[in-house]
Amino acid sequence: MNKNHSNRELIYKPRWMGPSIRAAIKTFPVVVISGARQVGKSTFLQNEFPDFKYISLDDYSILQQAKSDPSSLWIGADQIILDEAQRVPEILSAVKLSVDKTQRKMRFLISGSSNLLLMKSISESLAGRAVYFEMLPMSYGEMYGKTQTPQNFFNLLNPRYEPKEQDLSTINPLPLVLKGFMPPLMNLTPGNDILLWWEGYIKTYLERDLRELSQVESLIDFRRVLESLAIRTGNLLNQTEISRDTGVSQPTVYRYIKLLEVSNLAKRLPAYHSSRTKRITKSSKVFFIDPGLSAYLSGYHDEEVLGKAREWGNFFETMIFLHLKILSELLIPKASIYYWRTTTAKEVDFIIEQGRKLVAFEVKSSKEPTFSDIKNLLTFIEENPHTIRGVFLYAGRSIKWLHSKVLAVPWWWITR
Repeated sequence: MNKNHSNRELIYKPRWMGPSIRAAIKTFPVVVISGARQVGKSTFLQNEFPDFKYISLDDYSILQQAKSDPSSLWIGADQIILDEAQRVPEILSAVKLSVDKTQRKMRFLISGSSNLLLMKSISESLAGRAVYFEMLPMSYGEMYGKTQTPQNFFNLLNPRYEPKEQDLSTINPLPLVLKGFMPPLMNLTPGNDILLWWEGYIKTYLERDLRELSQVESLIDFRRVLESLAIRTGNLLNQTEISRDTGVSQPTVYRYIKLLEVSNLAKRLPAYHSSRTKRITKSSKVFFIDPGLSAYLSGYHDEEVLGKAREWGNFFETMIFLHLKILSELLIPKASIYYWRTTTAKEVDFIIEQGRKLVAFEVKSSKEPTFSDIKNLLTFIEENPHTIRGVFLYAGRSIKWLHSKVLAVPWWWITR
């Protein structure tokens, strides 16, 4: 799924965020879409907005023109796509001038492989003019043709929703986690093709994207940190431990993790506290945005070994994090995601908060749900009685009530 118009004959899978972005560009002069390399931003923009003039700053000639005289790129056009905008951050000043000059009649769709919201110069240039979206890897539902926005997840936020118990299909998460959810992987068969694709992805990131973002003294040290963090996906972020295991200084580890966040490859998950003033980021968990990337970097290259791995539960949880993140972005207003942990080490994997609504999720790769699996969910509900419900996501096939406030569902059900 590359950026050339000639490749539009490739099968395009619509993205769930499409309606939100189409609605936003009608109201706001600038819509910014950030996301990791290869999540499908260019393909999405070219297919969903064919009437916009498409300008890729990956093209060297256009890049030079953008640095010299950026507004000349869109002379005579009033609907413009600027792809890979992080390569010329100064172009945003020209966008601002064009928007203001035409009294906000021009429309710009701006995409970037970096989190443009974290790049101070960009967020300042577009203050009051832009809305921001993040494109993530594809969900299971999107990959396999679910074009309509999934209702099951939205229904969980409705206190009156009570689905009937029933048996559904079993969908094995192992090959999906191993493969990952980047759009180009859809057409690759499991095995060497996928391994080669991930190695090429990492090589491109290390040798090109990273150098554009920041000066990295040692790519070997950076990869060491990358691999050390990958095997810890879903765990509390402990920079001291990573520094000790890799031999890289703590300040450098901190900076490298920040670079992974700016390039949208890793996310911090903050702790939930019922008092908003007590929510602190120092106890964050860290998740890779694609479980396939974290599994690959951790050295797991086949299903049999991955299924027996001590870290298998964390990779499964990383897949669920990706899906909850995608679904939370679709809500209006968008929902926030946290994890919850007590001083006595009771923990709930994910808390979805939308306004004053709360839904708690416990995740396990087991195939049968049991009452003992939901004890921490019940503790959270007891301490936060306004919680709509607890949800137990697992690798089995049944919708089952484990408690009047806790519903067990197959992991993939939330994407339907």
